[in-house]
Amino acid sequence: MATTSRSSSFQRNLLLSIGGIFLLFAICFCFYQQKREKEYKIDILHSRLQMYNYDIMQVLGEDGITSRRRFLSYVRQHPLKGLRVSVIDKSGRVLLDSNEPHPDSLDNHLGRTEIQKALRDGHGFALKRTSQSTHETYFYSATRFKNVIVRTAVPYSTELTQSLRADNTYIYFSIALTLLLGSVLYISTRRISRHIGYLREFAIKAEKGEPLDNEMERNRPDDELGDISHTIIMLYWKLRHVEEDKARLKRQLTQNAAHELKTPAMSIHGYLESILDNPDMPEDKKTHFLERCYAQSERMNKLLLDMSALTRLDEMDANHFHFREKHQKIDIAQIARSILDDTALALQQKGITPRLTMPQHVIVAGDYSLIYSIFRNLIDNVIAYATGATLVEITTKPADHQNYEFSVSDNGPGVEPQHLEHLFERFYRVDKGRSRKLGGTGLGLAIVKNAVVAHGGTVTALPTPGGGLTVKFTLQAYQVSDVPHPHF
Repeated sequence: MATTSRSSSFQRNLLLSIGGIFLLFAICFCFYQQKREKEYKIDILHSRLQMYNYDIMQVLGEDGITSRRRFLSYVRQHPLKGLRVSVIDKSGRVLLDSNEPHPDSLDNHLGRTEIQKALRDGHGFALKRTSQSTHETYFYSATRFKNVIVRTAVPYSTELTQSLRADNTYIYFSIALTLLLGSVLYISTRRISRHIGYLREFAIKAEKGEPLDNEMERNRPDDELGDISHTIIMLYWKLRHVEEDKARLKRQLTQNAAHELKTPAMSIHGYLESILDNPDMPEDKKTHFLERCYAQSERMNKLLLDMSALTRLDEMDANHFHFREKHQKIDIAQIARSILDDTALALQQKGITPRLTMPQHVIVAGDYSLIYSIFRNLIDNVIAYATGATLVEITTKPADHQNYEFSVSDNGPGVEPQHLEHLFERFYRVDKGRSRKLGGTGLGLAIVKNAVVAHGGTVTALPTPGGGLTVKFTLQAYQVSDVPHPHF
């Protein structure tokens, strides 16, 4: 109920603000248009009277305009309803007037508005002024010539008033348009308000930690705002599930780590307890127990180092941009040859022949220690688990114009298909009991995957044709743009 009330309030405020601005604009437009149209009609009437002034001057001339007989004759021959024509000199004295037989009795017109404008600008008019001689209301239009001013006037009759009145059709059109746009605005703000209501309700549920799965199935309008709302909810839903998955993986990691550490810790405890409880124990047996304690401590140390490496990789993945700024120029061929030299004895003892199939120099961009750990963990994985393998091969080829594809493959027994997609999970073991006996921590391939992902690459495990396991992954080729720039 509260969400609906807030949504309605948002719609009302949005409608009033936008609608109020538009209504104010429409009112201002109507006033402006009315004023403009009235001025336009006055200009038309003024222009018509000006034409009459020019015509009478052109026909009669400067001399004839002052002749009463010729002046009245012209006015009678060119009648306009209620027309009054006056000839005034520049001092304001009325020389002739079509309605007044004794113009000398008229007041000086120098102070009249239209006369002042005519003397200043050449022409002028006065709107709706009452004549002092006839006491009628006229519209005056005056034109200045060389020695005189010709002024025409028409009475401000009902007909003239109607003709000068602005046409109100545009007002009705504006009202209709305002109502139409108001309806469209109402529909639009109502639609926006609904989406805001959806998002607010979703935000409240998210804040309270309520289940959000139903939000994914909620029916929303099929429009741009609906798509945006759906995308926001989808992103939050995915982010929440990712966070839940991360929390679950952390719990699993903690449980698995405790379990993996428990075994060597209990073994060390048992051996040391036996030595302390049996002071007369033969030296050879005591030495054997101490060697077993050392082996178990080495296993614990390896497990802690691997967990530390994974923690570092998680931090790099969370701060991927800054990690990329520290990329170095790495020669993969040199790393591969170094690792094969370091593991030559172990490979020889297992009867495995190494083969390196790549150019003399393969340059990628990345972190040296992480890339070293990728290849070292893969070779160690072959040594530890590829029982009966006689060959391990490291190859490379261009994946595209920006990346290399590397593969580490053996011809051992391989892995059953159902295990392939889980090989890179932390502490995942194909044969748990056998793996622990071989001394593995269950984190080697997880480190490989996280290190490859931290470099922006992909990694997959698949069967080697003819038997065995192949791990393929990509790394970005070194380019000039990968050189870090100094920060000032």
